[in-house]
Amino acid sequence: MAEELRIKREIRTAEKDHKQNLERAREVSDLGRELATTFEKDNSLDPVDIKRLEKLEKLAKRIRSEAGGSEDEVSMEKRPTDLVEAINCMAKVSASLNEKIQETPRQVVSATIIDKANVLLELIRIVRSFSPRVQP
Repeated sequence: MAEELRIKREIRTAEKDHKQNLERAREVSDLGRELATTFEKDNSLDPVDIKRLEKLEKLAKRIRSEAGGSEDEVSMEKRPTDLVEAINCMAKVSASLNEKIQETPRQVVSATIIDKANVLLELIRIVRSFSPRVQP
């Protein structure tokens, strides 16, 4: 009986963690889209955008960690050459990461999710390198 209760508790905890990860993924997608939209409108990153970028980085690290990943060397096919391209790529990868997480069952460890999170983190670093005011 005690074993059964323990197992049920573990399942509830795993389901709760998965729901939180799904919410993080939605937030990552929203933040990426918001950053791209405001940058397109203003052609610069303001202090609110810098906070969004920091939050995006924190969420991406958490998602990567929850997926069982760690900081790896990232190989990107085509690295962005300017800030506009970097922010647009970041928004696309954010949306793609969200889609992958939403469609992946909680019991599955996905190398794709880990790779996308690592690419997103690399894009955040690239955005920071193009914009001196965006340093952590």
